[in-house]
Amino acid sequence: MNRRESLKVLGLTAVSTGIVLEACKPGKETETVAKVDEKTKPGRQQFETERDRQLNSYKFFSEHEMATIAVLADIIIPKDDKSGSATDAKVPDFIEFIVKDMPYHQIPMRGGLKWLDMQSLSRFGKSFKEVSSDQQIAIVEDIAYPGKVKPGMQPGVNFFSLMRNLTASGFYTTEIGIKDVGYMGNQPNVWEGVPADVLKHYGMEDV
Repeated sequence: MNRRESLKVLGLTAVSTGIVLEACKPGKETETVAKVDEKTKPGRQQFETERDRQLNSYKFFSEHEMATIAVLADIIIPKDDKSGSATDAKVPDFIEFIVKDMPYHQIPMRGGLKWLDMQSLSRFGKSFKEVSSDQQIAIVEDIAYPGKVKPGMQPGVNFFSLMRNLTASGFYTTEIGIKDVGYMGNQPNVWEGVPADVLKHYGMEDV
């Protein structure tokens, strides 16, 4: 799969269409409790800090699910000679946060991870994270292309599309991903006045 170049566009599009803009919707709590970062980040309002604290105070995914997400995320965006992988950019942590912040992703993600394991168990006798890299890729190849859906694979295709969108969104909103895109932002410059060709065009070269 030609992942990285196509995912640049996919990731930035996903961000612009709602991953970040919906970050104020309430989520549901589950049982497991995790440590909370008590630091208030600069530029954040108190209600935003409190909301982040609440969402970070519990875990949604199990350790097995998080390990599976990590494997799948690195298949989608692997490390290369230009930048790190999805897990280097902490994409699994991003996905964990997003499904709590946007709860309608919870059932599709959890169900998709279960579907992935069932496929792997059926074909190779082990869960997805436990099989070989070649076996993992074989499963992914069957669900990565919506236009080439094999019978019985549509649930996996739907899940993989969501996973790919979340992975790209998470990766390309981190420092690693922004560097991978090549975005420079505003750069310091030296103002030397209006260029001579522009002044000449408007007949103002002698002004």
